[in-house]
Amino acid sequence: MTTQPELSDYEHIEVHKVGGNIGAEIGGVVASGELTDEVVRELRRALLRHRVVFLRGQDGVDADTQLAFARLLGTPTKPHPTVAGDGHAVLPIDSEQGKANSWHTDVTFVDRIPAISVLRAVTLPPYGGTTVWANTVRAYETLPGSLKVLAEGLRAVHSNRYDYVGNRGEDRIGGVDVKEEAYREEFEKLEFEAEHPVVRVHPETGEFAFVLGHFVRRFVGLQEPDSRALYDLFQRHIIRLENTVRWSWEPGDIAIWDNRSTQHYAVADYDEHPRMMHRITLSGDIPVGIDGTQSISLKGDASQYSSVVTPRRVAVAA
Repeated sequence: MTTQPELSDYEHIEVHKVGGNIGAEIGGVVASGELTDEVVRELRRALLRHRVVFLRGQDGVDADTQLAFARLLGTPTKPHPTVAGDGHAVLPIDSEQGKANSWHTDVTFVDRIPAISVLRAVTLPPYGGTTVWANTVRAYETLPGSLKVLAEGLRAVHSNRYDYVGNRGEDRIGGVDVKEEAYREEFEKLEFEAEHPVVRVHPETGEFAFVLGHFVRRFVGLQEPDSRALYDLFQRHIIRLENTVRWSWEPGDIAIWDNRSTQHYAVADYDEHPRMMHRITLSGDIPVGIDGTQSISLKGDASQYSSVVTPRRVAVAA
């Protein structure tokens, strides 16, 4: 089925919604470092509106081109606070090192959460391997009023010692895979903890969005059973199917998502076939809660990983 472009204020790109509450496919853009300012502004506007956008047919893009393209959207971070990646900006996400099959927002265990992630398909399995994104702004907006008040007053501790890497290999018969174990040791070699508001103010749009996902260890001031119950309650709202979009990858695809207003889940349903993606993250701000209180670092120094970038407020209404 052919979708119609969104009738809006785009003059240089085409925007096709792929979900009612999240997700759009972008046409008329070839990813490179040579895009005009007008194209970049419209691409960023579409990203803020739709939370995640997809570019098909980017077969000629390599790691250098992906980085040049990402730089048009922001300031790249290092690949990861603890994982070396390519040593510059690209983090290879290799299924041989584990599968991120749980809901998360990227790198919330540091105080300066990345603003945007740019993911390129390098090697795809013959089936499966889709990725699902959830709209954490809509999840907050559709909460009952009493739950909004509860969420707005909570803060949570996030840590890299609680991550999908900690569960890899648990179901593997015959022990833990050597590559997975080596990656896990690298991921956890330095400990990071950060305390974030459970609901943050988006620095560009002013919207309110959840800051949760699988890096959460506990809610501040609550016992573990209460933390778990509340976490499950809010996560159920975040990942309601109406809040999500699922993308079936094709060779040459690039996905760009607003890491400040989404969670995502890479579905591990492709057996032992290889799957390789290259991710670049862009520096973000230190989150601020509705009450004006900032996130704080509890363990680890993230300054070598990422600068702090606070963009100006923009209008993104369609």
